[in-house]
Amino acid sequence: MRFTSAILICLYSLSVAGQKQYSVFDWKAEATLNAYLLQQMHAQYDERRTVLQKALQSREALLAYRDACKARYKKILNALPVVTPLNAKVTGILQQKHYRVEKVIYESIPNHHVTSNLYIPEGKGPFPSVLLFCGHEADAKATESYQKTAILFAQHGFVVLVIDPISQGERYQLTDIGGKPLTRGGTTEHTLVNSAANLVGSGAVAYELWDNVRGLDYLVTRPEVDKDRIGCLGNSGGGTQAAYYIGFDDRIKVAAPCSYIARRERNLELIGASDGCQHIPYEGAEQLEISDFLIMFAPKPLLILAGRYDFVDYIGAEDVYAELKQVYSGLGAPEKVSLFTVDDGHGISKPKREAAVMWFHKWLKGKDVLVKEEEKLPTLSVKELSCTTAGQVNAAFKDEVNDIARSAATAEVLKQKRNATSDLTEKVKTALRIDLSQRPIKVESVGTIASAEYTIYKSILRRDGDIPLPVLTLYPKGEVTEVVLWLHEQGKQKIADSVALLKQYLEHNQAVVMADLRGLGEMKDPASFNDPKYYNQEYRNAMISLHIGKSLIGQRTLDVLSLIDFVKNDSQLSKASIHINARGVAALSALHAAVVDNRFTKLTLQKNLTSFENIYSNPTLLNWYSYCIPNVLVHYDVDNLIAHVKNKGVSLTIE
Repeated sequence: MRFTSAILICLYSLSVAGQKQYSVFDWKAEATLNAYLLQQMHAQYDERRTVLQKALQSREALLAYRDACKARYKKILNALPVVTPLNAKVTGILQQKHYRVEKVIYESIPNHHVTSNLYIPEGKGPFPSVLLFCGHEADAKATESYQKTAILFAQHGFVVLVIDPISQGERYQLTDIGGKPLTRGGTTEHTLVNSAANLVGSGAVAYELWDNVRGLDYLVTRPEVDKDRIGCLGNSGGGTQAAYYIGFDDRIKVAAPCSYIARRERNLELIGASDGCQHIPYEGAEQLEISDFLIMFAPKPLLILAGRYDFVDYIGAEDVYAELKQVYSGLGAPEKVSLFTVDDGHGISKPKREAAVMWFHKWLKGKDVLVKEEEKLPTLSVKELSCTTAGQVNAAFKDEVNDIARSAATAEVLKQKRNATSDLTEKVKTALRIDLSQRPIKVESVGTIASAEYTIYKSILRRDGDIPLPVLTLYPKGEVTEVVLWLHEQGKQKIADSVALLKQYLEHNQAVVMADLRGLGEMKDPASFNDPKYYNQEYRNAMISLHIGKSLIGQRTLDVLSLIDFVKNDSQLSKASIHINARGVAALSALHAAVVDNRFTKLTLQKNLTSFENIYSNPTLLNWYSYCIPNVLVHYDVDNLIAHVKNKGVSLTIE
């Protein structure tokens, strides 16, 4: 056993040593991409701070800033569904002391069912009401803390609608025919739903937002509800929903997000991206911070509920509050924003529930009251509160349209609308948000790798303001007949290690350029920074890329173009034809480069994505965010790229 272990250790050591000899950077290369992305993000938010500081100079400027934030928010949300019949029904009533709970199901879009519990106080209405959004607990509306929150509000004369978010409670989107979830939990499912939705210009945020809009549409149909006195609160992931909701729907008059409010900028730097329901592509590019979604609500009454020892960054919560205090003061309403802090952690604990009810009492009933929750507040079981007998809408309704099917249906509509004759180059530039204007490259020689057969030259390729690329180049002894540019998703060492392959190229006087696109090879992000529950080995960098408006595919496409520049600027290579070999995630970027660039004649793609349809047809497979291009299916699919490249006369081989 010891002998076997020793062999394995030796083999691992040799493998690591083999990879290191092909490393080009003399720094901790795996941090390179994340550092670049964070610098881009900070620059965007620096500009936002400058704009906000100018807006703070007058009330009119602040109102203009608020309205501009709303416009940018609606821009990145894209189009939401049209209003359709709710087909709401009450499937059961639970009479409790001083209130009742109605089990309500409605359709936010046709055959997309939302399960919810409606708490109605005894007495004569109409009552002020509250939308309560649940965090990421599996039981959602039946979670004890959400029940207690709703009960406490009902005891104080508020109608409360508690909504199951997608991927929780009775609304898991990815289930077997019996309703059993296929993933490890709601945050995983949110993330997978989001990647599919991003392709068609939507996302988990938009899907949850629309469910909540329609929930309020239902709430105001109830005779017990005063339509002019409606508030909103949510905890954790429900706090996220509340933040995205309150500035969008003007019907909300009072709000209290809990255990969510912080700085996006700090979050992405300190802990990385969270799950898919907490991000919209291009938020950073549009300079929208979490506080901006609250500024959109100003100057309506807003209470931030926070735990001093929450894993949600409390310093960020204080920063947001300080900024909001400036905004509310500038709008003449400093008393309408407050931060309530408890010396506890994550969640809507008893003190936070009490503070929320007092805040809503003050602003929706016009009374300052002291609220104390009784020590033993009775709650109901998950089964008692279930709206369906099957326990999941996917099992309860044979025609249920889950959010993956919803994305697929949108993709099919977009396919029929796409114009195959329009300029695909412009479509690619639009989808990838890339600038093709030329900037000079700089090449730094940093050493060689010598063997008995050949010498490999190490270089760093640089462009001002962009990420450096590590390059290995192998030159034949005679005149170069062709340059083979190898882009492997596992890194350049996969080719550099293939001695027989390299010798074969040399025998045919072919030069070989082996390079790592950003985030690949020696720049691969460490696994420790990417929670496996998100099903992506480079999740944090993929999500920050989408946040700043630069998809990984778009960035890597620019890398391919830089490498072609490298070849064309090398005196020994410049006159030879270029053959690009690309594998895996690198292949899709090479294909995009072939659409917008005419300087290579041959392209070989291995393990290339055959269609973006694969992402929503097989949502539980790994690493889809590496391929994610927001709104791409409005413009094209992979087959359009392939047809375009063939029509240009490029020799294309797909393996």
